[in-house]
Amino acid sequence: MADTIFLSASVPDPRRSPRFAESADSVAITAAVTALMYVTLGRRMLVWGGHPAITPMIWVAAESMDVDYATWVKLYQSKFFEDDFPEENARFGNVVFVDTVDNDRGASLRLMRERMFREQQFQAAVFIGGMDGILDEYELFHRYQPTAAVVPVASTGGAALELANRLATPAQDLREDLDYVALFHRHLHIQTRERRFRKLVDQPAALADRLYGRSG
Repeated sequence: MADTIFLSASVPDPRRSPRFAESADSVAITAAVTALMYVTLGRRMLVWGGHPAITPMIWVAAESMDVDYATWVKLYQSKFFEDDFPEENARFGNVVFVDTVDNDRGASLRLMRERMFREQQFQAAVFIGGMDGILDEYELFHRYQPTAAVVPVASTGGAALELANRLATPAQDLREDLDYVALFHRHLHIQTRERRFRKLVDQPAALADRLYGRSG
């Protein structure tokens, strides 16, 4: 799908990355991830790389909506982290497990990310909170998907804030607006009138046919 959304997010660990943890707002990170689920689920395919702090958030949001989330989300997971997979992995019906590379963490992550960005055509990437992995994912994402929109939610702090500063992101609302539902509707160009569909195959190809008041 050409309107697929990529999510890059994590809650910075102050022991591993104190410089990102210092600016990160864990409440804002949770709120932004939850808002993204509310705006996209049942309307756009969402792809992300498995993260033990983020995958459970997505599961909780997905469970609360009457959509077949297994058809609306795709989770990529490197087998390098097999011993630490969150139990929520088993609840998603569309998990892509990527082999390790010589038992090397960095090389294994890179292979997983390259597969994510090669195997989909993305409309946009959303960056929330995070540490160095956010910046690594941005660099690869931009290389493979140069025309896709980039949405660094600077108000969540962490690496998303640093990314917004690096890109000199002009959208002030990404730094100040904490109404994340409205923020994502604007930046992802998803109309509030757009209906949710339980399964991806149920969604009409034409945007006009997805809106309330149309037969669909």
